[in-house]
Amino acid sequence: MTEPLPHPVAQPVESPGAIFVDANVFMYAGGVDVRWRETCDAALGRLQKSKVRVVTNAEVLQEILHRYFSQQRPGDAQTVHRAARELCDEIIPVTEGHTNRALALLLEHQQLPARDAIHVATMEDRGIRTILSVDQDFDPVPSVDRIDPRDFVRA
Repeated sequence: MTEPLPHPVAQPVESPGAIFVDANVFMYAGGVDVRWRETCDAALGRLQKSKVRVVTNAEVLQEILHRYFSQQRPGDAQTVHRAARELCDEIIPVTEGHTNRALALLLEHQQLPARDAIHVATMEDRGIRTILSVDQDFDPVPSVDRIDPRDFVRA
């Protein structure tokens, strides 16, 4: 079994030029769906070569672990978890304050899944507007600008 790599502890900073990466981009890049695998892998490769600050949160890492372990795919869990941690400049911890903001978002945007509300709350806390995601549930949220990985790769 591979020893987990420590992730550097980043100081919280406002990151208006940052891109938050959603769990689905990491999972599709490591997945079996050819339509999305190539696109999401290319998007992550483009992010890695860019100078943009790449951010996600602890909930995204939890989603990756949950998904792969529920499918009895521990090797894939380790690979995708490690790739997410290595790509990101910061993994934002989820706090009680984020859950309070997520609750307000859920009451305001009832189509928004709870995990996505947590993502929006952590993004707002850091001043991040942009999310790279396949998930259209973010589109009605005014504080979020979603970039579809297909558009990101073409840009």
